[in-house]
Amino acid sequence: MAFSRAEAFAPATVANMGVGFDILGLALGGMGDRAIVEFQDAPEIVIADIKGDGGQLPREPERNVASVSARAFLDHIGERRGLKIKLVKGLPLSSGLGSSAASAVVTVMALNALVGEPFSREALLPFCLEGEALVSGYHADNVAPCLLGGIVLVAGITVDAIVPLPVPECFHLALVTPDYPVPTSEARAILPSVLTLKQLIHQTGKVAQLVDALHRGDLEALGAAIEGDTVVEPARACLTPHLTEARAAAKRAGAIAVFIGGAGPTLCALCDCESIAERAAAEMKRVYSQYEMRSIASQTLVDQVGAKLLKLD
Repeated sequence: MAFSRAEAFAPATVANMGVGFDILGLALGGMGDRAIVEFQDAPEIVIADIKGDGGQLPREPERNVASVSARAFLDHIGERRGLKIKLVKGLPLSSGLGSSAASAVVTVMALNALVGEPFSREALLPFCLEGEALVSGYHADNVAPCLLGGIVLVAGITVDAIVPLPVPECFHLALVTPDYPVPTSEARAILPSVLTLKQLIHQTGKVAQLVDALHRGDLEALGAAIEGDTVVEPARACLTPHLTEARAAAKRAGAIAVFIGGAGPTLCALCDCESIAERAAAEMKRVYSQYEMRSIASQTLVDQVGAKLLKLD
């Protein structure tokens, strides 16, 4: 059966989980992007509409992550027809919530369904990475959890390098995103280019402790490992307004640990129940309100499904 239109959803993600720079990521329940794709006879790919971006995202197909990913997919299968792509952005831009990854993944997910699903979900990863590379280079720490769901270890950019990790019971997150965009390029540029041997040993040890804590379901040990970062967060703290106050507020509410989501400025507080997550989110938002800074706060779980097809006709 031939289809002419497909709609898909892709969740928000947060990368790094503190110490796991570029090698850890997780998908968030609830928020995300939608895309509607349909074939057109002309060979061009057209960004027909984008809602929710405030006019900030490029409409030129060679500069938009969704169309670049779609082009990689179409070229691979030898499809000569073009596409119309409509994006509905449910994620704030430059927020540390994987907005560019979601745009790439949701488009490729819909397109794969439109042509009869010739590829498995895992096999879509390379096409998604082509779009993501426009923003942050070839890094799968957002794309992989967005596509596959869950918490993932990302040891490279090929499918065999993506390892799903356990999601402990009672793993809740409180989130706050202040209205203070942090472009990924700026957040990467501020990082140190050289580490001492002592720093390397410390960071790799904390990553090992984090993975161990996930497998044992030990949230206290997980929180300690997450907050053990001595390289990335210290460098990026200046890009995350009121980090110290927000962390303290979340912990007073009962949060176990607080880390910067991806490039930031979103802050994620690890909690062991929904009620604490709700309080921690409210308290972090209160910090930003005291400084007359707008923010969005919520509590959520790990999305263990990843991108999904919504409609096909």
